[in-house]
Amino acid sequence: MVAGPVRGKGQKGNLAKPLVFTKYGNVDWTDINLRHLRATVEIADRGTMNAAAAAVNLTQPAITQALARFEAMLDVPLFDRRHDGMTVTDAGALLVPRFHAALDHIASPHVTMARFRALIALADAGSYPAASAATGLSIPSLHRAVNDLSLSLRRPLVRRRGKVVMLTDAGVRMARAFRLARVELMAALAELAALKGHETRSIAIGAMPLSRARVLPAAVSRFLRRRPGVRITILEGSRAELIEPLRNGAIDMMVGALRLPLLEADFEQAALFEDRPVVIARAGHPLAGTQPAMSDLARYPWIIAAPGAPLRESWEALFSEHGIALPVVPIESGSVMTIRQLLIDNDFLTLLSPDQVTVELEAGWLCRIDTPVSPASRSIGVTTRASWRPTTVQAEFIADLEAVSRGDTERMFSAS
Repeated sequence: MVAGPVRGKGQKGNLAKPLVFTKYGNVDWTDINLRHLRATVEIADRGTMNAAAAAVNLTQPAITQALARFEAMLDVPLFDRRHDGMTVTDAGALLVPRFHAALDHIASPHVTMARFRALIALADAGSYPAASAATGLSIPSLHRAVNDLSLSLRRPLVRRRGKVVMLTDAGVRMARAFRLARVELMAALAELAALKGHETRSIAIGAMPLSRARVLPAAVSRFLRRRPGVRITILEGSRAELIEPLRNGAIDMMVGALRLPLLEADFEQAALFEDRPVVIARAGHPLAGTQPAMSDLARYPWIIAAPGAPLRESWEALFSEHGIALPVVPIESGSVMTIRQLLIDNDFLTLLSPDQVTVELEAGWLCRIDTPVSPASRSIGVTTRASWRPTTVQAEFIADLEAVSRGDTERMFSAS
């Protein structure tokens, strides 16, 4: 048994919230002064205090003081001061790219931390009272910060419908961008804490059905043997349920069946392995141990995932390519637990990966039904945001997923 801080999330809820802690040592992401952050990025980009000061409209003494305060808060030097300019330290090289990415998401010099935090809190909580309860900020201060943000950006971010406050389309887009900026700030602070010897990093994974049986548990076990201090959160759901949490930065990746072609321009996919589903039935099913024709398979009722799911498409192709009308599907479900029990008690057939019902097959409760042709295989892999910058441990976990998918064992106890 692997000991490690793994948290599972199977329930539906407000999936826009980050599934990680936000405090790293004595620094919280909300402690960051965004003006200081901009000054730091400009110093790194331009190489001198004078050039950076002009870029952020500060005097040279003011930007020097801003950097000093920022470095003092982080308790680490970000730059080496040299006669010919400023060069990033090792810590600076680690953090500045994430600061850059955060500011790219924010995309406005008019955003202060108070405004940034207020819009995220309102978007996450759904109302000003709930946002106040979640953050400890007063309702008037939240109102003022969101209103000031709307005025500075010259676009309405919220609207009222009776007593209900809703984000406008612009507000939804801005909140999503702010959440992704928050992800970058939190990742930067976690990487900094790790640099100082304090492990506070985390991985939030969206687990689609096909990942849960073998690949994901094996990769998590393998990873935690090397990195027992990293927190792992696993959020279960269908692809449709996990898309928005991924897009909003609440999870770092989805693991499961890939969509080919990929329709979302803001996502990227990487294949891990090919899975070939098989026909499954209860032990003792009338077709068990026979060599049924496709017409025989069509005579029985099926339990299959809803239209649009890759497994449903494979099932439909299995019959349509032979000119056979689709069988009756009295139950549409993607829940393996539900399907398993229904199969055991009835003469239904289904199409599943053998990995999903390994225990039931070995116990003799279910059996595989031979088919004249094999169903089409499916690509199983990892889906991430196209803009995602994995932390060191997140990249390691991806490597473990790849290794488990290949069946490798050589890195099981290796340290990095």
